[in-house]
Amino acid sequence: MSKSHYSYPPDEFDVRGPEGTPVGVHREPRSGWSSVWPFLLIVVVCGGLAVGIVSFLSDDGDPATPPAAEQSAGAGTEEPEASASADAEEPPADGEASEAPADDEPSDDASDAATELPGDASAANLEASVVVYNDGAGSGQAAAGQGVLTSDGGFVDVAATDAPDTLQGAYEETTVLYGADRADTASAVAEALGVDPANVQESDDVTASEQAVWVVLKTPVG
Repeated sequence: MSKSHYSYPPDEFDVRGPEGTPVGVHREPRSGWSSVWPFLLIVVVCGGLAVGIVSFLSDDGDPATPPAAEQSAGAGTEEPEASASADAEEPPADGEASEAPADDEPSDDASDAATELPGDASAANLEASVVVYNDGAGSGQAAAGQGVLTSDGGFVDVAATDAPDTLQGAYEETTVLYGADRADTASAVAEALGVDPANVQESDDVTASEQAVWVVLKTPVG
């Protein structure tokens, strides 16, 4: 048997066994890289999987969180509404608040009209009949009123007496009642006795009577 070309270097497998046969067969020598690259491949694959899992979990953990740009835009749109609410709730300045009720104040003309006598006292009929009724003013006050109207007012037909039942307690303040077309005379009576113009009133009862003016005294004269 001829020897063929032997391409492998001598090693432990060239040693013959007890029966003269080789212990093993030769295999082609392997480089260092061929032994290492499977481990490197496993490391790369595992690293990629780890990165992918971490990225997936981080995205799922907070899906409702908007990007920073969207948050900034949202904040910008809310500020005008808050500002508008603040402007709507801001109370008016002191000057504005004090000026608002000015329209409700009565004018001087209206106030004067409320305190004016109903007629012209200088045009009074001094011969008209006047009665002074004492309704709780005190003893002798009807006569005192009669004297004032005669001496100070110039009236010539003045009577003094106690108030009848129909007038007792009917008024809280001294009041001058006059008949139709007797406003001038009633104004002169009120001036002489110092009666408040607001208490000078026209009365149907006086119109139906023989007198021109009734005076209901509630307080002492003078």
